[in-house]
Amino acid sequence: MSSVLLWAVLLTGIVVLTPLSDRLRVPQPVLLTIFGLAVPLFPFTPELRLQPEYILPVVLPPLLFAATQRTTAREFRNNARPIAILAIGLTIASAGAVACVAHWAGLDWGPAWVLGAIVAPPDPVAATAVARRLRLPGRIVTVLEGEGMFNDATALVLYHVAVAAVVTGEVTAGGVTLDLLLAVVGGILVGLVGGWLGHLVLGRLHIAAAETTVTIALPFVAYLLAEEIGGSGVLAVLTLGLLLRSVSHTSVTSGGWLVGRVVWEYLDYLITAVVFVLIGFELTAVMESSPVASTALPLALGVIGVLVVLRFAWMFPSVLLVRSIVRRRGSTRETFTNPEAFVISWAGMRGVVTVASALALPWAAEGSSGFPDRDTIVFVGLATVLATLVLQGLTLAPVVKAAKVGSEVDEAAEAAALRERATSAALDAARARQDVPALVQRAVVEQYEGRLATLELRRSIRTGEAESLTEPHPETLSELLRETTEVERELVIRARNHGEVSPEVADEVLHEIEERAVREGE
Repeated sequence: MSSVLLWAVLLTGIVVLTPLSDRLRVPQPVLLTIFGLAVPLFPFTPELRLQPEYILPVVLPPLLFAATQRTTAREFRNNARPIAILAIGLTIASAGAVACVAHWAGLDWGPAWVLGAIVAPPDPVAATAVARRLRLPGRIVTVLEGEGMFNDATALVLYHVAVAAVVTGEVTAGGVTLDLLLAVVGGILVGLVGGWLGHLVLGRLHIAAAETTVTIALPFVAYLLAEEIGGSGVLAVLTLGLLLRSVSHTSVTSGGWLVGRVVWEYLDYLITAVVFVLIGFELTAVMESSPVASTALPLALGVIGVLVVLRFAWMFPSVLLVRSIVRRRGSTRETFTNPEAFVISWAGMRGVVTVASALALPWAAEGSSGFPDRDTIVFVGLATVLATLVLQGLTLAPVVKAAKVGSEVDEAAEAAALRERATSAALDAARARQDVPALVQRAVVEQYEGRLATLELRRSIRTGEAESLTEPHPETLSELLRETTEVERELVIRARNHGEVSPEVADEVLHEIEERAVREGE
């Protein structure tokens, strides 16, 4: 099998397993990891190795930037304390605990801290896959996503410092402190400057394709520039993304926002899927190149046990501490219940960042033929991802239901209700304008009145509340909408093919039709 054919097989597997994961109600990363383990077992599968120095700069910027576009800085500020406790405190504690276990198992302190930094950050991908189906309290989702972003920054700053210490062989307390300070300050400054410049540029383009190109380039530029000056590329991208998320929506066109959203969703999906598939290939390569599996397996089991136990041991005392502080201050602010704390503790699956940082380990250190214990570190890191994804990823949904902190959510109904609210607000605003010509006001009011009436009628048909219906008819409504949409498509395409309109005009109308079809579920 050629490398091109192998990539075709991998992409086909990703495409097939994506809808299958929804049907089986299994987080997609779990199926992709199993798929990545199965493919290398075939004797005709070629070796697939990536250059370590390219992995982090290629993988991290788009994933981190995409994550910032799903939330807001305000949500993080409102949950700053629990996010900081997990993303900074628990991450450092996890890295230290794993380093102690690895050193006790025979690794030098440098490689032990590298391993600790690699496995320290949980990944919220599998957890949010469950959250999409179950109505988890908003603060749980925000804390998990906030932890997933900011623990990456904490862990990767530790990772870069530890790797640099092993590669150069020079470690001093003053040097480590200076490196950490420069990483944090440099990364945040680059992100702020990049976000401000990006906002200015986006406000002057007004072309969807150009705007999307800028948003794609900015995370990579910010990451590389921050790393070049000794700052944290992760912090630079996070700062850039959150700043643009807060201020740039008014500076981009509607077309730019729509295109950008699709592009970032696709990049996030594709890169995440490929990284999880690569776990199997790298594990196979490590086990074939050295007998490390037999000696490193006990260490891997110890590391997994420490990470799982420590997360529980960290979470519950932290919740009790926050409760006591809230009670002492007489605050009415909600705190996590014990079942919610249990769900957060169990949602500690390792993922993309652990895989990427393990694969990015350099091959050699200063004055040696290879990076010390590289195969052991890679094996333990990837085994930790695999074990936590399978064990916790497959059981998270039952745990959420057993803890009674989640319920099935009808996203279509929620979206329909929000559309009605937005349309009603727009209608009230149009009716309130008395300073425009009556005919202009009438045109806008009638447009929104018709849209609101349509939304209300569709809701009543889907729920069976319509006067002439004895039961809901959501499938019949969807079928008729699909049929009428297809008629629209065929007419526009026929007009384009017969030369009745220009291709540009036809494509613009098709874009409107398809956009409405996606939005309304036609």
